[in-house]
Amino acid sequence: MRGMPGKIARADVLRAQLPFTLREASPSLDSLGHVYRGKVRDTYRRGDRLVMVTSDRLSAFDKVLTTVPFKGELLNRLALFWFEKTKDVAPNHVLDAPDPQVLVARACRPLPVEVVVRGYLTGSLWRDYLAGHGATAYGLALPEGMRKDEAFAEPIVTPSTKAPKGQHDLPLSPAEIVGRGLVEKAVWDRAVAYALALFDAGRRWAATRGLVLVDTKYELGLAEDDGALLVIDEIHTPDSSRYWLADGSAERFARGEAQRMLDKENMRQWLIAERGYLGDGPLPDIPDDVRVSLAEKYAELYERLTGDAPPLVVGPVGERVERALRAAGYLG
Repeated sequence: MRGMPGKIARADVLRAQLPFTLREASPSLDSLGHVYRGKVRDTYRRGDRLVMVTSDRLSAFDKVLTTVPFKGELLNRLALFWFEKTKDVAPNHVLDAPDPQVLVARACRPLPVEVVVRGYLTGSLWRDYLAGHGATAYGLALPEGMRKDEAFAEPIVTPSTKAPKGQHDLPLSPAEIVGRGLVEKAVWDRAVAYALALFDAGRRWAATRGLVLVDTKYELGLAEDDGALLVIDEIHTPDSSRYWLADGSAERFARGEAQRMLDKENMRQWLIAERGYLGDGPLPDIPDDVRVSLAEKYAELYERLTGDAPPLVVGPVGERVERALRAAGYLG
C-alpha cells in the first residue's frame, strides 16, 4: 500500500485538520447555480448539471451533529472509487471530479425512496425486531428466533422514505411505493434489480479486502435529459453502509460479541451508550477525540477497500475547493 502513514502519524494529521473542517460551502460558490444543502452535501444546480460539494458534516439519527476531519474527502473519494468499479453493473450520474471533495454529475429527478439492502439483522432493523415489529413495515416476515448480527439466507430490501433534513426516514413496503404512486412499478423493479446487483458486487469486493459489507442504502434518480435511471448521491461509503472486519466475525457472532466496525455505526453506538441520544432533544456534545476516532475508521476503510492510503493534506477545505473549481472552469 503506497504511502501508508503510521497510525500515530495519521491520527496527528486528522487532529490537525479539526480547525479546517468544512461545515458549509462558501457563498463564493453561489454562482454555480441554485443551492440545496442536504445533511452532508451542498448541491448546486444549473440546467442539467449538478456540482456537489461533500462537506465534513456528520449526521446521525437524521440530525446534523458536528464535523469530522477529512470526512467529506474520504466519502467523495470512496464514492468515486465505487462508481467507477460498478459502472458496468448499474449506470451512475458521475461526470467529473475537479477536487477530492467535489463531484460534478448529471441532474436527476431523485426517486422519493431509498433502496436499503441488508445482508444481516442488525442496526435499526434489529431494534425493530426486538420491539416485536420485525420487518412488517417493509412487507416482509422475518423468521422467529433470529439473533443480533445473524445473516439472512438472502439479502432483503427494506425501502424507506427520503425525509427532509431534520426529519426521520420512514419504512415503506414495495406495495405502498407503487400503490401510492411514489414510483412506477417498472422503475421500482429496475431500481431493486440495480440495488441487489450492486450489493452483490460490493460484498464480493469487500470480501477480497477482509471486510463484510453488511448493509447499505442506494439512491437512484431519473436523468433530466433522457429519463435514464441512474445511481446517484454516493455508493458503499461508511456513511451509507455498514462494514465489519471479516477476521473473527463469525467467532464474535457465535460468542454474542459486538462486531468490529468501520463505518458511521460507531458514532451511532457511541451516541446511544455515552449520551443516551436517539435523535430527539438537544444535540449532544461530541468531543474532539471522538471526531478524530471516527475519521480514523473512515480512513482505514478507504485504505482497505482501495489498497492505498488516503492522501490527506491539512489545510482549509473551502479555499482548496474554490481554487479547484476555478481552475476547472466551473467558476468564473
